[in-house]
Amino acid sequence: MLGVEQTRLWFYHHAMRARLSLLAAARSAPLLDARFDDDRPLDPTGWRAVQRAAPALVSLAGAELRYCSPSLGCRETGRALGLTPLAQPALRDCDMGRWHGRTLREVTAGEPDAVATWLGDPHAAPHGGESLAAFVSRVGMWLDTRPWEEDGWIVAVAEPDVVRAVLCHALTATPAPYWHLDIQPLSVTTLTGRAGDWSLTMT
Repeated sequence: MLGVEQTRLWFYHHAMRARLSLLAAARSAPLLDARFDDDRPLDPTGWRAVQRAAPALVSLAGAELRYCSPSLGCRETGRALGLTPLAQPALRDCDMGRWHGRTLREVTAGEPDAVATWLGDPHAAPHGGESLAAFVSRVGMWLDTRPWEEDGWIVAVAEPDVVRAVLCHALTATPAPYWHLDIQPLSVTTLTGRAGDWSLTMT
């Protein structure tokens, strides 16, 4: 039988909790043509994917607050699903400095040592932009400062990289797992809890 203090702790962790559903934007380009800081509109494959997924995602419109990254692909994904999301500058993709608009293959061919440093050190920014650690911290601050209410529901449409950064902050408070998270377009990742105490559900 649980004591009074154990009962209080059990109730705290199992009571109705806030919910954040992160919807990864539909694709804007084929994988081999993916570019850093990509701000292109959805490509035909992306639009078809949104249309196919719409019936399964229609319930997201029931969230009290609906946000999105400011990129065109995220805004188009949100509008296509009837979410009318509010763009959030803090949810923009990582600032990749002089690598902006280039593919990983192009950058690796010209700056192999810089790419190796970027992949190996989360605090390095050899491109002159934002380090991975700074990126995770930025989106984490957005997460921690939302107007969470008990049993409230927020939806955010974001690039897969932004979803990965949010998860790193929410679950570990470090960028360490970033490269090991595979977020597919139009997947929904849900966090339930409160700032500093999140649980993860992936669908």
